[in-house]
Amino acid sequence: MIHRPLVSVITVNFNQAEATGALLDSIRRQEYDAVEVIVVDNGSVDDPAPFFAARYPEVILIRSENNLGFAGGNNLGLQHASGRYFFFVNNDAELTTGCIARLTELFQSVPDLGIVSPLLCFPPEPNSDTVVQYAGMTRVAALTGRNRIIGEGEKDSGQFQWPVQTAYAHGAAMLVSRKVLEHAGPMDEAYFLYYEELDWCERIRRAGYSVWVEPRARVYHRESLTVNKTGALKTYFLHRNRVLFMRRNFRGLQLGVFYLFLLLLTVPKNVIKLWRRGETENLEAFLLGIRWNFFPGKPNRFENMRSTNSGVLAKNTPDMVHL
Repeated sequence: MIHRPLVSVITVNFNQAEATGALLDSIRRQEYDAVEVIVVDNGSVDDPAPFFAARYPEVILIRSENNLGFAGGNNLGLQHASGRYFFFVNNDAELTTGCIARLTELFQSVPDLGIVSPLLCFPPEPNSDTVVQYAGMTRVAALTGRNRIIGEGEKDSGQFQWPVQTAYAHGAAMLVSRKVLEHAGPMDEAYFLYYEELDWCERIRRAGYSVWVEPRARVYHRESLTVNKTGALKTYFLHRNRVLFMRRNFRGLQLGVFYLFLLLLTVPKNVIKLWRRGETENLEAFLLGIRWNFFPGKPNRFENMRSTNSGVLAKNTPDMVHL
């Protein structure tokens, strides 16, 4: 009989019990049976405990009265997890056959593996090709503070077949071992929303581990193929955390050059663009997000949302989307 290490699957729910249930159904279909499933309810308006107790009695439900953000919700789940591996999965995802097994097997064959994501695809439409959402990422550029997702929007024609090292895992689905977590620590809750897994991967690398993508493990992630109008909350945290990420992971001349690029090009360009579009709320959010990094003690309404039920659920948008 093959001994399989216990995997703690952790997902965050916010007012979407039915969607979370679809993820839980896909976990049940996994042939990998050494799993415990932890659902963190991130301050939903209605208590979902009766729903999960009736339909998914095997699930460990942890309820937070406040919205803890992406990192905070997942870190709360970690406190109740007993697995050798931790699989963080968005509640709007669906695991395909063999997903957990293939991810854990990679840890056996790559000695310095720190964190791994599966191939992410958009859910296939009838009579349509499957479209890739994530097959890895490039490193964040020192000058611009930006990067790109490898394979995003490409037709899945088998071009991504083998596990390879990549710059960053994707927050929608990522597996990490307890050993790595003990060395690198959990995700930083200072980010609240966006960039936390990129920062985490940098810390995991500095701890001596590598970051991989395993395309033989596949997850369908229900992220819209069309880009919706950027909301102010998203605008605020994307730009706030882009600068925060650079401050945390770059030093000296590189950081100084980034600041020049930010203040002389990024800020004027986006102020003009948003002003011309009449997007005054996004303009305010953009400026407040930049300002937070230079005057972090100055309160604003977006920071106040961190202690309220702001609707923040999980990683439904790539971190590197910028205005």
